Amino acid sequence: MKVLKLSLFVALMLLTMPVSAQITGEDLLGLKSGADPKTERRGVIPGSSRKEGRPVVFIVGDSTVKNGRDDGSNHQWGWGHFFSDMVDTTKVSVENHALGGRSSRSFITEGLWDKVLSAVRPGDYVLVQFGHNDGGSLNMGRARASLKGYNDNDTTVVMELTGKAETVHSFGWYMRKYAKDVKAKKATPILLSHIPRNMFTNKDSVAVIRNTESYGLWTKKAAEMESVPYVDLNKLIADKLDRIGKDSIQTLYYGDHTHTSMAGAILNARTVAEGISGLKNCGLKEAMKK
Repeated sequence: MKVLKLSLFVALMLLTMPVSAQITGEDLLGLKSGADPKTERRGVIPGSSRKEGRPVVFIVGDSTVKNGRDDGSNHQWGWGHFFSDMVDTTKVSVENHALGGRSSRSFITEGLWDKVLSAVRPGDYVLVQFGHNDGGSLNMGRARASLKGYNDNDTTVVMELTGKAETVHSFGWYMRKYAKDVKAKKATPILLSHIPRNMFTNKDSVAVIRNTESYGLWTKKAAEMESVPYVDLNKLIADKLDRIGKDSIQTLYYGDHTHTSMAGAILNARTVAEGISGLKNCGLKEAMKK
């Protein structure tokens, strides 16, 4: 109960803090409660938020972006739930189409991407964050893994569940596909490295592990190859967590070392907004709250 209460305190602090504000360990103490999560935002039809021709910001990703039913019933939240709080909704609308358990590959092979893409119009924005679920088996069990790297590697496997052959590509290939598809719609893709886990370089370290040599690097390379905006969300958040301190950041996660509490999701959403605000030649920065 104390952990949950402190998480709510932290959430209020993060909601009311200016986007540009810095967060320290001291900021996490002596906070007042009062933050209430928004009403549920699940089952949104792609493009249904479009009003008066304003651009739509579509978000796709995994459970660190939209967790469960997106109502906090399991005390876990994704940052996509709170991202609309960071933007001027008179300029853009926000739709979170992420889904837990999906990888860069399975979000496409399950047809989820086609549904989102069908609603994308010129001038829209699509935020893409994957990587947490891109490991594991290529063809057994959940069979959602992509090949490591960013080059055009592929292999053909026989899927255990269906007995059918499937060509599996590299993580970078899938990320480039998202970027290419969005650009073909004359919209703007923004690729993001995935959020850091509550894990450290060693048991005595206060340094959060980065993904700069794996999925973060491959996402960055995909963005460079397609000449699209890239936000190193993993590093931006990890740098904040290092400043907050190992003990204090425990309230930003819930249940495991990957999924965030309300406070953690708000911190991550705010960091996404900061990252976008720092981009060059990206019109979405003009819609970020100051």
